[in-house]
Amino acid sequence: MSDWIKLSPSDHVMIALRDLEPGETVQTDESGSTVKVLDQVPRGHKLLVKAVAQGDDVLKFGYSIGKAKEPIEPGHWIHTHNLETGLKGKLEYAYTPSPPSSSTVEQRKPKSAEQPLYFQGYARDNGEVGIRNEIWILNTVGCINKTCESLAKLAAAEYGDRVDGIHHFAHPYGCSQLGDDLKYTQKLLASLANHGNAGGVLIVGLGCENNQIDLFKQVLEGYDPNRIKFMRSQDVADELEEGMELIGQLVEYAEKFERRPVPVSKLKIGLKCGGSDGLSGITANPLVGSLSDHLIAQGGTAILTEVPEMFGAETILMNRACDEEVFNKIVDLVNDFKQYFINHGQDIYENPSPGNKAGGISTLEEKSLGCTQKGGHAAVVDVVPYGRRITAQGLNLLEAPGNDMVSVTALAAAGAHIVLFTTGRGTPFGGAVPTVKISTNSELAQRKRNWIDFNAGRLLEGKTMNELTEELFGQLLQIASGQEQTRNERNGYREIAIFKDGVIL
Repeated sequence: MSDWIKLSPSDHVMIALRDLEPGETVQTDESGSTVKVLDQVPRGHKLLVKAVAQGDDVLKFGYSIGKAKEPIEPGHWIHTHNLETGLKGKLEYAYTPSPPSSSTVEQRKPKSAEQPLYFQGYARDNGEVGIRNEIWILNTVGCINKTCESLAKLAAAEYGDRVDGIHHFAHPYGCSQLGDDLKYTQKLLASLANHGNAGGVLIVGLGCENNQIDLFKQVLEGYDPNRIKFMRSQDVADELEEGMELIGQLVEYAEKFERRPVPVSKLKIGLKCGGSDGLSGITANPLVGSLSDHLIAQGGTAILTEVPEMFGAETILMNRACDEEVFNKIVDLVNDFKQYFINHGQDIYENPSPGNKAGGISTLEEKSLGCTQKGGHAAVVDVVPYGRRITAQGLNLLEAPGNDMVSVTALAAAGAHIVLFTTGRGTPFGGAVPTVKISTNSELAQRKRNWIDFNAGRLLEGKTMNELTEELFGQLLQIASGQEQTRNERNGYREIAIFKDGVIL
């Protein structure tokens, strides 16, 4: 394995694949050029190989990842001490489409894309499909989280062997919320209630909350009373007894569904990264982008979110809009989120998290250029508001922040059957749907085997992108067909979080 990787001939930096020590000499390109290391450079961090003047752009991925704070000579470590963001204020955008060439798409297409593929899924009465046949318990208000938790445990013990699982998803909202803030909660929960992975859904209310069951039914915009049932806790003598009766009815309804061949074109995946490191944009994120392209080539759907982590790379996505209408939607998506930062007096271009910085990511544009690679090379076909469900097949952009729990929940609510979650530092977190943890490096995959489902670090150890795309896609179909569980499913880690932006009484 090489000691370094350089992503574009124009780059000023290379990425260290091992810790580099001051005084050693390392090769910096295929021609045999070398540079003397002047600082300690941790694995995954950047070593400057071309001199830059103060204020110059520093290039990685062939794009600027920020400005040099001072003149810097080759051999120095490039990080937050000598690199700052070059992003300032809100921007004006022009529609300059640049769709990928057919040759590029063909080169990235794995062999299995040449024939239609299927997985064993559940076809729902409303035309949706699911990869799990579960019973979900959703509460309209946080006051009854513990009631619903107790109900889920009782129901799992009584009915758990008749369905794929019985799960409650706790949250603290629904009481005293006003305006758009209440609508966020209602739309998000309604979209989850309509998810194909749930064979049956019990909606549990308290009775005095703002998010009343009668109002929530209107947000559902029509529902099958055999599949979704409701219970207002203040109106029944024993909410656990009543709840068990209703779940029993939902289990009977869900049992009529059996796995059968479903075209891969029906599959929707969510794209997410968290706990990133300097290898995220080199291994795991490009691999997920390759798989996304492969799924879309089969007629499937991929959903990219984390809008603040598009800042600095947004024009790449804008130029891939399928038409000018979608381009304008992307512009509104980005500018509206920037305005959200401004409304709360926050820096639009805040640096990455402490974990990201420790892993080698220095600026938001560097984070964004790596993050957006999860979207592959496909055209963007639609932009979807927070809490809404995807309707267009292909690559969709979804309004949601970068926070792991909030964005994974939004991806599930949008209809993602599975979330592909890339990470360089690791996380045990799992969302409402199977959450595939993909490590950027082999060390993490070996050390946290109870968290990680797939090791993308092998791209640095001789495996090709097409080989790992085929392997990951095969694993994805096994998970979708119920032949394999993700680590979060095995560990019982299933959580949701709802975006909040408003006043609570």
